[in-house]
Formats: sequence, C-alpha cells, structure tokens
Amino acid sequence: MPPASLTAVPAMPATPAIDPMHKNMANAIRALAMDAVEQAKSGHPGMPMGMADVATVLWSQFLRFDPENPAWPDRDRFILSAGHGSMLLYAIGYLTGYKKMTLEEIKKFRQLGSLTPGHPEHDVEIGVETTTGPLGQGFGNSVGFALAERILNARFGDTLVDHRTFVIASDGDLMEGISHEAASLAGHLKLGRLIVFYDDNKISIDGSTSLSFTEDVQARFRAYGWHVQAVDGHDPAAIAAATQEALAVTDKPSLIACRTIIGFGAPNKQGTHHSHGAALGPDEVAAARKQLGWNHPAFVVPEDILSAWRKTGSRGKAERQAWQKRFNESKERVEFDRVMQGALPKNLGETLTQLKQKIAAEKPKHATRQSSGAVLEAVLPMMPELIGGSADLTPSNNTQVKNFGPITPANYGGRYIHFGVREHAMAAGMNGMALHGGVVPYGGTFMQFADYCRPSIRLAALMQQRVVFVMTHDSIGLGEDGPTHQPVEHLAALRAIPNLLVFRPCDGVETAECWELALQNKNCPSLLALSRQGLPTVRGAGEENLSAHGGYVLAEATGPRQMTILATGSEVMLALEARTQLQKDGIATAVVSMPCWALFEEQTEDYRKKVLGIAPRIAVEAGTRQGWERYIGEKGGFVGMAGFGASAPAEQLYRHFGITVENIIALAKSIQK
Repeated sequence: MPPASLTAVPAMPATPAIDPMHKNMANAIRALAMDAVEQAKSGHPGMPMGMADVATVLWSQFLRFDPENPAWPDRDRFILSAGHGSMLLYAIGYLTGYKKMTLEEIKKFRQLGSLTPGHPEHDVEIGVETTTGPLGQGFGNSVGFALAERILNARFGDTLVDHRTFVIASDGDLMEGISHEAASLAGHLKLGRLIVFYDDNKISIDGSTSLSFTEDVQARFRAYGWHVQAVDGHDPAAIAAATQEALAVTDKPSLIACRTIIGFGAPNKQGTHHSHGAALGPDEVAAARKQLGWNHPAFVVPEDILSAWRKTGSRGKAERQAWQKRFNESKERVEFDRVMQGALPKNLGETLTQLKQKIAAEKPKHATRQSSGAVLEAVLPMMPELIGGSADLTPSNNTQVKNFGPITPANYGGRYIHFGVREHAMAAGMNGMALHGGVVPYGGTFMQFADYCRPSIRLAALMQQRVVFVMTHDSIGLGEDGPTHQPVEHLAALRAIPNLLVFRPCDGVETAECWELALQNKNCPSLLALSRQGLPTVRGAGEENLSAHGGYVLAEATGPRQMTILATGSEVMLALEARTQLQKDGIATAVVSMPCWALFEEQTEDYRKKVLGIAPRIAVEAGTRQGWERYIGEKGGFVGMAGFGASAPAEQLYRHFGITVENIIALAKSIQK
C-alpha cells in the first residue's frame, strides 16, 4: 500500500491492543442489524454489517462518551452521516447501555412511535447527535460541530472544552455536492479535530459505484487540505493505528478511507447492491449466522458479549467525572452552563427595547437588511455565543459588525465566519453548531439562494434547532440583477416548511422585534426576509413585541371597517398609503402587518378574527399569491407577482408589475362594488 499521507505527524502513543472479543462484538452489531431489518421487512443491513469492525474499534478504544450522562458537554460527537445505516447506531446504543435504547426498541425498528426510525432522528439521550438520512447533511453538520468545539475552546479553554467529532460517511455522502463544499471549508479552517471514516464499499443502490463515481476520493480530500489514510476496513489493528495517527494530526481534518465489504458475512449478498437497502431474507440471514459463527437466536446477544460492550459503555465514566470536577471548580461554570443550556443574556430584551425606541424616534428610511445590521451591532457585544457569517455576501447582507473579527485557523476566537460561496455547507454547518450547543449561529445570503440551503433549513426545522437564516434582497426590490436573483415564489415555499418561523419585517422596529423572537425561540429556526431598498419607519415602539403575534392591526379604520389590507415587509408602506386615500374616499380601511404567518396561526381564534375583521380583504406582497387565500378568502384581492421578475431599477419594476398604491386602491374599490 502506498503511504497514506504526506502530512508529517508527531510521534504517537502506542495503539491500544485489540480486544480479543472484537470479532464477537462486531458480529453483535451485524446480527442485531440484520435481525431488526428482517423483522421490519425493510431497511439497510449492508452498511452496519460492513462498518461493524470500524465502529467496534472506534467505540471500544477511542470515542469519549458516557451512556449514564449522554449530554455530557465535553463528550466526543459521533455523526452517522450515512443515516440509512441507522441500525449500526441503534445497536451500539443498546449494546453500550443507553437507558432509553432497549432491546424492545430495536425490535420496533421502523415502527410508529419507536425510538428507532428508519433514519436517525436527533436524540442525545440515545446517542443520536443529529438527524441524518438525506445524504451529505451529516457530513455538513460535522464541520459545524467541529467548528463549534474550537470556538468554545477558544473561549473556555481545554479545561472545559477538549473533544473531537467523528463521522461515518458513505460513497453517497461524498457524491453529494454538499460534501465538496463542507470538506473544502473544513480544510480551509484546519479543523484538526474532525475525523471522517469513509465507508468505501464501492456499492450504490444501482450497483457498483463505477457506474457513476470514479474520481480519486483520497486525492480530492488531499487537495482540500485533509490528512488522508487508507485501510482495510475489516482489519481492527489497521483501523486503530490509522485512528491513532489521525488523532495526532492537529492542523488538518482527517479522512480514513476504509475499504469494506457491504453486507459483510452474508455469503450470497455481501459485496453487492442486494444487501444495501432491503432485508436479506430468512435464508440469507441463516446463512450469514453460519458464516459469522453467530449461533444465537434472533435478537439474542450472549451475556459475555453484552458484558464486553457494557464495559465499553462504562469506559468514559471516569473521564466524565474528572471533567465534572473541573467544571465544578471553574470560575466560568455559570457562563458555560448558560450558553450550553441556550439561555439568553438577561438584559437582551431591554437592549432591544432601547433600540426600538431609538428607531421610532429617529424614523430612518433604512432597508431592513441595514436594520438587521443595527440589531447585530446592539446584540453582539452582549451575546458572545452569537456567531455569524455569510456566503460571500457580507457587505450586502449586513451580517458583520465592526470590531468583531473573522474566525480563522489562527484565531477561533473570532465572531464571524467567511463561508465563501457555499450556501449549502453554511446552512448545514450552522445546524451542526446549534446541535453542538454553546453557540447560536446566524448566516446570510440572498433570499433567492435559500433554495441552495433548503434541505438544511428543512432539517433545522425538523430537529427544532435555533438557527437564524438572514436572507436579504427578498423581492423584485432587488432591482437590476434581474429575475435570476429576484425571489418570487420563495416566501410561499419557505412558509410551507413546518416549524420554520419566516419573518418579513416592514421597518427597523419590526426587524428588531423579529430578531428578538428568532433568538428567543429555542425550538425552531427562523428566517429573516429582508429588503434591499430603503423603507420608512412606520411603527412606534412600545414595550410589547407586536410581531410576536405574527400579525396585528398597524392602522385601524376610522369607523366600522369596510376594507382590510394585509401586507408584509416592503409592501406595508404601500398599504398605509392606500389606506390614507381610501379613508379620504369614504372607505374605512384598516392595515394589518403580518410579519410572521406561523406565529399568527398560533394565536387564539378570537385574536385572529379580531385582527382580520369581517370586511373584505386585500393582500399585498411582492411575491406569489400562494398561501394568501387562507386570509383573504375566495373573494379577496391580491396585489403581487404572477410570474418572474425582470431587470430594471426597483421603482420601475414595482410599477411594471402593478404593485402600486393606485392598483391597491382600484382593487379595493372594485371589491366594494
């Protein structure tokens, strides 16, 4: 075999001896995986059977974890990016003694209400650090995990933060485009505490990976600046030696390409795509038992083998207790605990109230992206866990604050990440940072490129993670860059994602309120849709956060309502101007600002009815109509976009597409007839 890497590494301690029980321990994973998949009549037995040797070495010799305290902050993080092989993770969870991961849960694999769904879903209590399955997402998350560890280490030191991130990734993970983005970023940031075991089994669903995937993966990762090794994935001594070498490399992330046989032990299906994504069948399961020398009934792990695994599970207890002692003696324990628990600084609300009062008093005409920048200027000094970035659009997104420098390989204590033109890796990385804990991430790009981030935005919502997506240039108001950069359908598409708070504020006051809500909501991500163009200040600044209602009456009608205009963002000012004229023309009109539909839907029915009223309604938004029907009804009117935009100054585009005060008035009067 040629040299695994040209990277010089320090002298390494002796590799731990291989447990004589290794073969039986690895076979326990294989047996539970094929039994659970067989009982469910669906699943992916091949990957757990192929990577069982790697996993056994990792857990028994290297991974720092404690099933008695699964959320130990300084534990190593393990990410199964190849989420289809979920039974590997569930089997290890049971074998090592996680209390919630019982044998009964293993038997309920892929069944409704179980802790063992087809693909792993975030639950630290069973050792699942992140939700995976969409290939490449876990790999992208891992960069965020590893970066968060370095950020917190720079702040709190080795005493409280000193751990690693380990990953198992598949051929499919490394085919996905996100893996290229994330690997490139990790190499650039020199995340030496990230170690990826690549399950190089040469098999995809369609057959051999040679059908579509023939690049030199190891050379590719070397080009990214990674430390690269190649091993026989069924040789525990070689796996351990490679892992030991990777641990000694501090200035590069590591890829260990493990040449494995998918479905290892199944004599007729191993090494083929037939073992990838379906139950092996009773005959092949029986043959595999014979081949592996596993002469035990389904779901039975002999006591001596289970005991060996439970001993592995207890291996990290002493390290965890030593860490707990250091934590208890640390002067920074209160602050460390605050950020790891995700609690906000106590004076955050007061700071943002003062900012709102300042904006209301001065009444600037600022783009909401500028207003967002003003919020960050106020919040960043008091919230050191708030870490931002942009996908190479920093000046346009207004996401960096003066005197808060970038995170670099030489300084992980910075506060800003230059993600480069890597929107997908940015979003997945922010998910990983949030999942790690101790960091509240935000990241910016143009709203048009939310589509480049969408799989990760969706997973942030599914995992209930506090991640803030700052999406600027939110409409045809972007202007001259044209329809390729003008989002029109994006608001509707993003609002369709459950548990995602989509905010579209109308001025600086609402922007501050929406940021406050984004930071307060620990169990859901938020997306701020912000304007390029300047908008007048239309809100006052009382103590109450009106945006928390999702929608509220911004300007009530004079007298009984005859018309209600609903609007968001940059179109609220048009609605207010139209109201003024309609009132003069004898049509009593109210304007409702609706910065967040999701929050509005959480209000009581009585509140929503009071805000919407019984008069005819018009909605105004520089996006598509989709979704507005629930508020305006079949007979309601809509002023907005019916198709793509065009290249021209914003003012011309609004006139060209009919999003004008005059058209709002005309539509209101036509509905009144």
